[in-house]
Amino acid sequence: MNPFSIVKRVNFKYILKGILLGMGRPLFIVPTIKATKDCIKISTAHYGKLHHKNGPANAFRHALWNYLIAKRCLKWNKKEAVATDWAKKVTDWHEEAFPNKALAKAMDLHNNAVGRFIFEGNSEKSEKEIISILQKMTLESIKIEETTHLSALKDQLVHIIES
Repeated sequence: MNPFSIVKRVNFKYILKGILLGMGRPLFIVPTIKATKDCIKISTAHYGKLHHKNGPANAFRHALWNYLIAKRCLKWNKKEAVATDWAKKVTDWHEEAFPNKALAKAMDLHNNAVGRFIFEGNSEKSEKEIISILQKMTLESIKIEETTHLSALKDQLVHIIES
């Protein structure tokens, strides 16, 4: 996708917020972009275009995205908390800049948090090992509804539609 077509979809306020976010951690910009591209590539290789829907493959992509951002940024700052905080800020910004329906947004934010949770307990593991862990979690992803209490599913991936 053309970067300019993406920018045209974003409210100017969020463009400014994104610039300010990047200025706070300029060394994290390139690893974040690379993590994002790699996440899409890996998700497509494993799930085809299903990761663009709100099913289990989407849960995989969101968790992997947060894991990869934190893992790649850890190389520039050796503190796990700094890397996970950055991943949260970037992906929270994305969810605000590209709004979704309430349940889809809650699902995405939850799966993003699961990815950071996986990173915090497994930062020494290889990306290949994490992909395997996330694939197993994807098979066990739980379908949610408006009434689902996501806080009870802290370490589980969730989805809205079946794939």
